[in-house]
Amino acid sequence: MAGRAADHFALSAKKLASGGGLRFDRRECAARRPLPNVRPVITDPAFFLVAIPAVIFLGISKGGFGGVGMVATPMVALVLPPLEAAALLLPILILQDMISCWVYRREWDPWNLKVLLPGAMLGIGLAWAIAVHVSDAFIRLTVGLIGLAFVFNAWMKREMPAPAAPTVSGGLFWGAVAGFTSTLSQAGGPPFQVFVLPQRLSKLAFVGTSTLFFTAVNAAKVVPYFALGQFSAKNLATSAALMPLAIAANMLGVWLVRRTPTELFYRIAYVLVFFISVELVREGLVEMLAR
Repeated sequence: MAGRAADHFALSAKKLASGGGLRFDRRECAARRPLPNVRPVITDPAFFLVAIPAVIFLGISKGGFGGVGMVATPMVALVLPPLEAAALLLPILILQDMISCWVYRREWDPWNLKVLLPGAMLGIGLAWAIAVHVSDAFIRLTVGLIGLAFVFNAWMKREMPAPAAPTVSGGLFWGAVAGFTSTLSQAGGPPFQVFVLPQRLSKLAFVGTSTLFFTAVNAAKVVPYFALGQFSAKNLATSAALMPLAIAANMLGVWLVRRTPTELFYRIAYVLVFFISVELVREGLVEMLAR
């Protein structure tokens, strides 16, 4: 045995000396090495069945039809954990915010932003602090209840009162609620509307103020979502794949808000939010009671 080993060593040394060397065939090694099962984007058909209409509703909402976008996160949360669903939609929201900011750059109310944004930053910080301490079931239940509250508020709304004078304390409070719910479920629209709608701003001023407010809020949420580990290469790639649709939907919303009544879109959105929110509440309760 020792002799054979010595002969093999001598033969290898002879090859090296003659320039033959020991060859390393990369193609052969690559062929033999098992390739990892890498899927750069989400491929589940059920995901796209809800994500595509969700992105369309987001685009229409960002174009000016505030409230329609409430459908988006509850829809995606049917197939993904709620925070992950919100994080996946965030890059799309930021892109749509940039488009809408350009469109409505001359139409906004500075006083409202001055009182709402500081409150929103507090709400985002609070959501960041408690998100790691609550379960997906609790967040599903919270998102569902937010959606139901939004729908019931819209369905029970009576004739608009005379314009009300806003207060700084009210702006800070409702800004904080909007930042909190927006961070957990992208559902900051209703608290914002509770504060701003009674002021009876002009249509374009309301849309522009909403656009600038949520542009700042969505940008501020990037750090908490990174810290909570909600961004992944797959989710970011999936967001990028949906962005062409997001841009088209955003421009459609801008076009519609100037030319088409909003009643039909709101009715459809409220019905969708209602049924999706009921399902999220059911899932959340079932998961919490099963523990």
